[in-house]
Amino acid sequence: MSPGDSTVLFKTLPVKLRLTPPEKRLLSNFSRKLSEDAADGLPFTSLITNDRELQRLNKEFLGHDYPTDVLSFPSGMPGHLGELAISVERANAQAKSFRHSLVDEIRVLMLHGLLHLTGMDHETDRGAMSRAEKKWRCHFDLPVTLIVRTKTATAVRA
Repeated sequence: MSPGDSTVLFKTLPVKLRLTPPEKRLLSNFSRKLSEDAADGLPFTSLITNDRELQRLNKEFLGHDYPTDVLSFPSGMPGHLGELAISVERANAQAKSFRHSLVDEIRVLMLHGLLHLTGMDHETDRGAMSRAEKKWRCHFDLPVTLIVRTKTATAVRA
């Protein structure tokens, strides 16, 4: 793979949430740009799939028996960051909740997952990942990202 040569795979999407060819091209182009700009050109792979596949992966690798929006699997090998898995169903629900497009939500999830692939962890890094998400969100003109939404929801519940 050459620098920025990231791949997006679309597998087993629900009929009502199938992405159009232009949307797929947009996401593929975004993944390459994300790799080039935010990951020093290191490629990664994104799987856009359904809740059932995310639940299977979440259970198999993390022991959590429920679907989630994005999972990150660092490769641990030089030259390739790793793989992301994104649930189009979770992305669609979140897009509706935050009033932006499904494609924008998938892009938000790709950014979040990529930052995890680069070694960032918002649970332990004292805000470093949050600052990086904000920087790249502005760079790519993305809606509010996961960490910001989580902090806002936590503050509202407190």
